[in-house]
Amino acid sequence: MRYISTRGGMAPLPFCETVLMGLAPDGGLLLPERYPQIDRAMLDAWRGLGYAELAFEIIRLFADDIPADDLKGIVARAYRAETFGSEAITPVKRLHDGLAILELSNGPTLAFKDMAMQFLGQLFEYVLEKRGETLNILGATSGDTGSAAEYAMRGKRGIQVFMLSPDGKMSAFQRAQMYSLQDGNIHNIAIQGMFDDCQDIVKAVQNDHAFKAKHKIGTVNSINWARVVAQVVYYFHGYFRATASNDEKASFCVPSGNFGNVCAGHVARQMGLPIERLIVATNENDVLDEFFRTGRYAPRGSERTYVTSSPSMDISKASNFERFVFDLVGRDGETVKRLWAEVDAGGGFQLDAETMSRVRDAFGFVSGKSAHADRIATIRQVDAEDGVVVDTHTADGIKVARELRREGETVVCLETALPAKFAETIREALDRYPPRPAGFEALESLPQRVVTLPADAGQVKALIEKTQAKKNRLPREPVSFWAK
Repeated sequence: MRYISTRGGMAPLPFCETVLMGLAPDGGLLLPERYPQIDRAMLDAWRGLGYAELAFEIIRLFADDIPADDLKGIVARAYRAETFGSEAITPVKRLHDGLAILELSNGPTLAFKDMAMQFLGQLFEYVLEKRGETLNILGATSGDTGSAAEYAMRGKRGIQVFMLSPDGKMSAFQRAQMYSLQDGNIHNIAIQGMFDDCQDIVKAVQNDHAFKAKHKIGTVNSINWARVVAQVVYYFHGYFRATASNDEKASFCVPSGNFGNVCAGHVARQMGLPIERLIVATNENDVLDEFFRTGRYAPRGSERTYVTSSPSMDISKASNFERFVFDLVGRDGETVKRLWAEVDAGGGFQLDAETMSRVRDAFGFVSGKSAHADRIATIRQVDAEDGVVVDTHTADGIKVARELRREGETVVCLETALPAKFAETIREALDRYPPRPAGFEALESLPQRVVTLPADAGQVKALIEKTQAKKNRLPREPVSFWAK
């Protein structure tokens, strides 16, 4: 299995050569030359597997350059009951109307990002040790990626994490999860702007090839293909637990901002998992919903991105969308390069009606949107009818799933986080605060350390260089450049 760029300018590489890469040298995203195909016999054999066993069977199809015993060890360390609270790892619960909720938020940071980050932490450490190298991870978060990455990477040998987040745009819980970490290899940087500004900085640094090589820059954002591969696993696991047999089909409704979560569902469907439809749910930042309804993809820029009560989806530029469009246009890298040149120039692109019919008929995508009043109403309804409290993003998914669900259709909504992370909005909906898991009671009162910078890639690069210089001078002492 070898990997290519969505923009066509990279020679095929094996899996382990891509793990530390981030963006391809031509600015594109990595995808396998072909998706591995699964058949009915494989589905039948996998239905009864535990999560780690299933992860091994799926990931080894993409990572065939990692010896089987090594990969088994990686996934066994990543997916433990002690980390995720139960042997099920991702249980399924049913609401009264039959809608299924795939629980993805039982990990250490209470968000679905843990599902990939726990794997990525083990994988990075394995690859770096084999190669005798170190890595500086530069990431961007709209709320949950940052804490999941930092908890997965804290204390890992040879790894430093520089995490960008939009200053003041996350919930108090999300900020405290990240900024309260005291580990010497974790560096939080609040960017004066929106998530899109943070993501643009990550891409700018990735595209500075000299800086990237000198400082060994990698990424944990979903532009990293290994993270998407890890997310493919829970689509299979969710399908097996939401259906009685492999004769059935299921649809998945996915709250979407950066398109990484639902992109993993697209990959699973292309592999042969019996997915009927992929339902994309957006919040007020509805660029993706606009595309799936009209064929127009036009990111609006940070100045026109709304700050909402489902903040992890406050994204205008959906990075992983490029992977889907690559498949949609027949894996033509030149076409993708041309389309994204239009996006990068501040515009967008319009696909024709024939192409959009393939989006629905060949790839199974549909979409809907949810606004603040919708999510408040959904949180109240689910609490009243099912005694279940859901977070704001999951509420967006439930609202859209109920709106678009066909008669007799099995729909699995992907839970994105636990409601404790968005307590003020839950209190607005239910007139009470959500339950808070043990160990998080006084999170917001812990000391926090973070440095604030303007949305300037040059200043971020300077901070990385300064941190690295001090680390090289004082290799045995913790590194810190935190502002009070």
